[in-house]
Amino acid sequence: MAVTVDRAGTVDMAGKRRGARARRARTAAVLLLAATGLFVAGCTDQGKPRVPADDGRGQLDTAAPSTSAPTSSEPAQEPDHPSPLAVKIDNVRAARPQTGLDSADIVYAEQVEGGLSRLMAVYATKLPKAVGPVRSARESDLELLRQFHRPTLAFSGAQGKLMPLINRAPLDARTPEKASDAYFRGTDRAIPHNLYLRPKRLMPTTPGADALTTGFRYGPAPAGGRKDTSETVRFPAARFGFTWSASRERWLVSLDGAPDVMADGKRLAPATVVVQYVKVRKSRFHDFLGNNTPYTVTVGSGKAKVLRDGRAYDVNWQRAKATEGTRFTTKDGTPMNFAPGQVWVVFAKAP
Repeated sequence: MAVTVDRAGTVDMAGKRRGARARRARTAAVLLLAATGLFVAGCTDQGKPRVPADDGRGQLDTAAPSTSAPTSSEPAQEPDHPSPLAVKIDNVRAARPQTGLDSADIVYAEQVEGGLSRLMAVYATKLPKAVGPVRSARESDLELLRQFHRPTLAFSGAQGKLMPLINRAPLDARTPEKASDAYFRGTDRAIPHNLYLRPKRLMPTTPGADALTTGFRYGPAPAGGRKDTSETVRFPAARFGFTWSASRERWLVSLDGAPDVMADGKRLAPATVVVQYVKVRKSRFHDFLGNNTPYTVTVGSGKAKVLRDGRAYDVNWQRAKATEGTRFTTKDGTPMNFAPGQVWVVFAKAP
């Protein structure tokens, strides 16, 4: 029963009980902090916390902890290093002709579900008025994009279980939900092949060539090579053709046997084409029909064929880790220079 406190010092039993509870709470807090300190001490090495190692795709590999102090998961670049814009481009027949692809500095072609293809266009030196049709991202994109300093990735969305990985990756993910004023729907074709991006609404200023941290070298062609005026790369359900035009000094692109012409009538014509032979394995993701999503492995080493100036060069490629670009060298170790201009990289499954 509560006892009222009077000025003569009558004991307040309720107050005593409240004071005791407060002392017990403080004691429990001290013990909890002590226990936490012991736990942290037991999980460190010489005072350095164990930090999960980044596996190169924006994920944290808790199976391979590092004993080093925490560091940024982004590439070791200058703080003000420019960042490029990467856009996922639809590449099925219903998506053609495409828009703005001829302004890209680099176009990557990868295999997706059902043996079809999808493109990733990278922009740094020029931003067109519009790009599209824009489509969804894939897990492989995260590994490929790690070579850049926090790039902006424009895409229509992704498989539900993949989105958390994209959101954790060191990039700026911009979907129509996050940047609705940068996207619009065209009226000349059906959904989902009519979503377009206005790049300058995502990037008011052009990043510049310094944003292209790909490891590519540009300059005079090395000695050797062989005359080659036509090459075809086949995916299970897609086909890329490249034909040398001496008059334009460019490789004319064909897709699935038809000339690849942009919406404004321009023929796609890169200066250099790289057929990079890589491992293509199954990922843990599937599309809504249950088809497995292929994972294109771009870290490692292997063979490649570089097309420039009407000649083909058999080269080696190496990318030691995801935060580095890719080096291409001839068989004798000479760096392989690309011709100035747009570069296409087609990831073909290694034999």
